[in-house]
Amino acid sequence: MDAMELSWGARCAGLAFFGFTLCMAALSVVLLLVRRWPWCSCHVCRAYLTRSWARDFTNLGDWYAHLLRRSPTGTVHVHVLGCTVTANPANVEYMLKTRFDNFPKGKPFASILGDLLGNGIFNVDGTAWRHQRKMASLELGSVTVRSYAYKIIAQEVETRLMPVLADAADRGMVLDLQDVFRRFAFDTICKISFGLDPGCLDREMPVSELADAFDTASRLSAMRGAAASPLLWKMKRFLNIGSERELKKAIKLVDELAAAMIRERKKLGVSNSHDLLSRFMASTGDTHAVDDKFLRDIVVSFLLAGRDTVSSALTTLFMILSKNPDVAAAMRAEAAVGDKPMTYEHLKGLHYTHAVLYENMRLFPPVQFDSKFCAAADVLPDGTYVAGDARVMYHPYAMGRMPHIWGADYDAFRPERWLTGPGSSFVPASLYKFPVFQAGLRVCLGKELAVTEMKAVSVAVVRAFNVEVVGENGRRAAGAPRFVQGLTASISGGLPVRVSRV
Repeated sequence: MDAMELSWGARCAGLAFFGFTLCMAALSVVLLLVRRWPWCSCHVCRAYLTRSWARDFTNLGDWYAHLLRRSPTGTVHVHVLGCTVTANPANVEYMLKTRFDNFPKGKPFASILGDLLGNGIFNVDGTAWRHQRKMASLELGSVTVRSYAYKIIAQEVETRLMPVLADAADRGMVLDLQDVFRRFAFDTICKISFGLDPGCLDREMPVSELADAFDTASRLSAMRGAAASPLLWKMKRFLNIGSERELKKAIKLVDELAAAMIRERKKLGVSNSHDLLSRFMASTGDTHAVDDKFLRDIVVSFLLAGRDTVSSALTTLFMILSKNPDVAAAMRAEAAVGDKPMTYEHLKGLHYTHAVLYENMRLFPPVQFDSKFCAAADVLPDGTYVAGDARVMYHPYAMGRMPHIWGADYDAFRPERWLTGPGSSFVPASLYKFPVFQAGLRVCLGKELAVTEMKAVSVAVVRAFNVEVVGENGRRAAGAPRFVQGLTASISGGLPVRVSRV
């Protein structure tokens, strides 16, 4: 009887606690609405909360671009998010260079992505960031690593990507090119970073648990950042319900598979290996004494940097080329080397192709926005006051659509805008006008490697195939496709294409 009473008492206490947490969650939502909704009657906040912007714009980024074009300073406030959004290059330079220490990633950002990225380089500030940055700079700047990486890229293109496209061309089948590029980029980054081959682009197109779990975790982590208040997702995480329950399961699988990769790398040894994980482990001394959590965070950071960004840029590139066959033909002519294989040196000399890649990323940056937090109250160069601990977002997607940066033809796909050097050679824009690879002290260390990979893929494909986007996304290709919410740009519904031989 006593045991039954204890059990019943524990059950009642549990139900009471659950009811209390639900009441607190409801109260938090009510307080949020009372604090922000009735008193913030501006059209921007109402449009964000009601999603009325979706009546006129395909994506949230297109709405932001519209607002920023109309702003005299290129800066707007979204009060319900406690966020300042800017497309002003002077503000970007101020945050990423001039006052770098006053605009860190910040604890709120680290909290949003902490479960997925941990203490990896993209989610930390201060000493931890400087230490990882120094290590990554030494390895990615190594001639040995770059040579090793290019050999892998060239091999993956020749032995996996091209046969998949050739098979689709010969059979006349529709192929999801976004899925193909994701598989290609995943195989490539795993080989370069970990010395391991998941074989996602084998003819059978096997499902990768790690890739799927990483996609889910990335998408759900991004949803946290879009919430009107962190209280909403934190309460769901506390209760382990809804999207937070799904995120927890995805991250658990990512952790398990990353741990398996690390164990395998340790078992194989690192002394004669050129992959980045081995070099990181070797640089720390005793490889078996290295903290596995530290290595896990490095694994996830490499996957985010090397897989999603490259596949996103390649996907939008071929979406655009489908509507601009003259550009594809010009790339084909520039890359003509007969039957000879494309060398690294030859790739570097393809200025028109380089311009095409940059023009694509101007319109469709793989990372559409980035957030910082203002440590102490500050004033941006355009006169915008930013309170301490406030969020400031610079928006590369919107910046690529600003007439005061790119001229009246900002919405036109025109690679020639980059060919202003001697002999129509490629000339890069200021990174503060074009922060696709970030800028300042946090500028992307893998920029050269990423561009090389994109060049190798795009040249190989246009030399051998014509790619035509079909279905709804074919009709959208001339404008903005519909993007899925995530840390990197991903087209809703993929990119169905028909491939034919040149």
